[in-house]
Amino acid sequence: MVTSELEQIVAGIGEAFLARLGSGAASGGCGGGGGKTCGSCCGSNAHSCVHKTREIVAAGADRVSSCHGVRKLEPGIAKLIDHTLLKPDATRDDIRRLCAEARTYGFASVCLNSYWVPLAARELAGTGVKVCTVAGFPLGACATSVKVAEAEQAVRDGAQEVDMVINVGALRSGDLNTVKDDIQVVAEACHRHGAILKVILETALLDNMQKAVACTLAKMANADFVKTSTGFGPAGATAEDVALMRKVVGPEMGVKAAGGIRTLEDLKKMTAAGATRIGASASVKIVEAAAA
Repeated sequence: MVTSELEQIVAGIGEAFLARLGSGAASGGCGGGGGKTCGSCCGSNAHSCVHKTREIVAAGADRVSSCHGVRKLEPGIAKLIDHTLLKPDATRDDIRRLCAEARTYGFASVCLNSYWVPLAARELAGTGVKVCTVAGFPLGACATSVKVAEAEQAVRDGAQEVDMVINVGALRSGDLNTVKDDIQVVAEACHRHGAILKVILETALLDNMQKAVACTLAKMANADFVKTSTGFGPAGATAEDVALMRKVVGPEMGVKAAGGIRTLEDLKKMTAAGATRIGASASVKIVEAAAA
């Protein structure tokens, strides 16, 4: 398909979804105050309340991200968590500790940089805990061949989920075929090995039309999820962005909200807006509250 045809199709779809969004977008955004307390938990911080976590689950969240360092956890909550450590200074001992916690508490996955995938795959063999990694992270500005090579190496090493960053500059330049092909070949590489692909849009760098177009391209390219943010960008997820993304991709794809989600109120807004996974560094406080 030539670029002009693709541009017309995607632009038309994007405009239609933006028109439909209207008042259906969830209100509010990320970054709410962190000093509120929960009366049902002896005055503990609202963002570290296990009862509020259950409300989030009831609202429709499939997974909730956490950080390493937890002590004890209810099994039902653990199954929702992508146990995440993407810091560049993470050590081998940090990764082993992350995997040990995942084994002990039965997290859904560990999410880490691709260098650590072989170690995580060995540590988690036979446990049922998945290994998730990233490609083209966190900028998305590398060549498509680099993203493909990174994803293929990761899935050969044992990764079962890959989060790739789109080529944001190409999208903003209107190079839609480039963006679609970038996603599609990485999706094919993942799917050949039975892994799933999540596409990070870095929504803080895009206007609403570009967000709608990016979601449309990801769906056309057979990705499995769209995701708001890397957590390394200028801002994170908002409920409005999640609602827009859900409207565009429909019920067939997953939507992950990540970046800047610091309170349970924020988490509830995201799931109510249509997120089926949540990434939040503050979620370690939630699981520590569960241990208490």
